[in-house]
Amino acid sequence: MAEGQERIELKFRIYDGTDIGHTTYASSTTIAFLKERLIAEWPQGKTIAPKSVNDIKLIHAGQILENSKTLADSKVTFGDLPSGVITMHVVVQPHVAKKKTDKNKEEKQKQNSCSCTIL
Repeated sequence: MAEGQERIELKFRIYDGTDIGHTTYASSTTIAFLKERLIAEWPQGKTIAPKSVNDIKLIHAGQILENSKTLADSKVTFGDLPSGVITMHVVVQPHVAKKKTDKNKEEKQKQNSCSCTIL
């Protein structure tokens, strides 16, 4: 980590209001790294738990943050808050296999098709 690099104090709020991952991060930290850390620190016993980085969406200032960007790239404000701690919201959306949904659509179309014959 480079000397003089800005640091930011973050905490992450999950769906039930629990805050996790409260620590200080460098401005060069990637969003993907934050998500990996959240998965590692996810509280045991929660009904919804992410299995991969793609299952998590981090939201800051109304925007979903992209995995490949850093905190600085994502324009996370540094040092502007009086408390100094920024809360990001965590949304867990498990990835759904497309094959199952495509198959279900085809089956529904077959069931809804009409086979009337006019004589």
